[in-house]
Amino acid sequence: MAQGTQGFRTPPQWMIPWITRITVPLYRGTRGRIGGTQRGMDHVLLTTVGRRSGQPHTVCLPIWRDADGAPIVVASNAGAERHPAWYHNLRDRDANPTVSVVNRADRYDARAEVLAGEARTEVWEALVEDRPFYADYQAGTDRTIPVVKFVRASD
Repeated sequence: MAQGTQGFRTPPQWMIPWITRITVPLYRGTRGRIGGTQRGMDHVLLTTVGRRSGQPHTVCLPIWRDADGAPIVVASNAGAERHPAWYHNLRDRDANPTVSVVNRADRYDARAEVLAGEARTEVWEALVEDRPFYADYQAGTDRTIPVVKFVRASD
């Protein structure tokens, strides 16, 4: 299920926070018309509560959809040795029992489910077949790159 990566090249690590600082307000202000698709990949805004600061923190992340259509994000941090801050925040269930996801005009609360075992393996294999750069990221780090599924919270 190809979901596109037109001309994707990983930006330098130092540039990623700057890209987010620019993309998040553009995405919000245009309801995803700008920033909702980048390099052929759909993107969402993820808001978590900082586990230390207690303040909301929003990032723009590429999503991939699993076989059931559920949104999947990858805590790759472009293959860096450390997990991204947003991943640490969502793992803190006290600070973030749910997270906020914005997919263009659709805003919802979700439970962030970190996939493990066979579920992770199945999704990871399909994901890297479609987006091989994630395999390159994994090859460049000793940590296991987390795969996170967003499950829409009950209304």
